[in-house]
Amino acid sequence: EVQLQASGGGSVQAGGSLRLSCAASGFTVDGYSIGWFRQAPGKEREGVSAISKNDGSIYYQESVEGRFTMSRDTAKNTVYLQMNNLKPEDTAVYYCAADPISVRIAPGPDYWGQGTQVTVSS
Repeated sequence: EVQLQASGGGSVQAGGSLRLSCAASGFTVDGYSIGWFRQAPGKEREGVSAISKNDGSIYYQESVEGRFTMSRDTAKNTVYLQMNNLKPEDTAVYYCAADPISVRIAPGPDYWGQGTQVTVSS
């Protein structure tokens, strides 16, 4: 059974850092496309970052480029999202998701983890 367990959220002040983790089971993180998504109150869910299963290339949403870094550890079967220089507009529930093909194409990822709350105060 494919499962994703996200953790690492919390409350920080603007300029602070957090590292989110997404522990995978039932599949290997280098065999699936994996992404991080977020949903702020009153807004639609949006993609933040994604790693390709084919070549490991990483996509970042423009608003987080240069501040967020996504990585994967195949030994731990876990992916991470290092978030630096956090801004109040980064406040959202963050989700990790996986798909055997791509998390970036319709109809979206097949598998979702539970969300983890990130709150950034000014």
